[in-house]
Amino acid sequence: MLSNDKRRKIENIVAGIIIEGESDYCTAIRNLLCAGFPTSTTVKTEFESKAIIKEKQAILLENYCSENNIWLNNFPEEENYLTHGGEAKVYLNTDHRTVIKLNDAVYYATWLEFFNSIILDNLIFKNTSYNFLGFTKQGSELYAVLKQPFIISDAQADLKDIKSFLTFNGFENNRRNDYIHKELGLILEDMHDENVIVNSDTLFFIDTVFYTVTPEQPT
Repeated sequence: MLSNDKRRKIENIVAGIIIEGESDYCTAIRNLLCAGFPTSTTVKTEFESKAIIKEKQAILLENYCSENNIWLNNFPEEENYLTHGGEAKVYLNTDHRTVIKLNDAVYYATWLEFFNSIILDNLIFKNTSYNFLGFTKQGSELYAVLKQPFIISDAQADLKDIKSFLTFNGFENNRRNDYIHKELGLILEDMHDENVIVNSDTLFFIDTVFYTVTPEQPT
């Protein structure tokens, strides 16, 4: 069950409130974007019309990277390349305990939505938290570079177990493998057995996509 502290932080993220008391780059970038752009409360509507906003945010992020020296160029060798999912290129890190993900935020209408999703993932799924390392460019494409624990599956995730875990934490299964937390204003998509893996009878949510929506007020 989500603690009161986590719920308060999630409510602030959904409301577009600046996050206080954190010094990591991920939060700093989210706050920078949040100060200049509104947090979306719709899902995939007006996606194309927000392309200009995403471009403006990308310019802001590139300037931030240059000012703070967080451009990255050194990545694991191609022999450590694992897969290319819907939005990320994944490499096994040299420590063999983490993976490096290059994410172009293609699932999100804006970069603010992407960083909100990363911070929400870190709050809710601590055992697979992302560590934001910086940005890189490949051609004209901007990628966020993330590090995440490398979890080896020893069994296939059961969709019933995924549903049970998320339901316990206040999410409702609203269609197929998508979930909504009406009270907090969260949507969590594609929670199938490729994005959730099992090790030692524990579920690990390794690829999450959160969207923020207007919370429903209790009656």
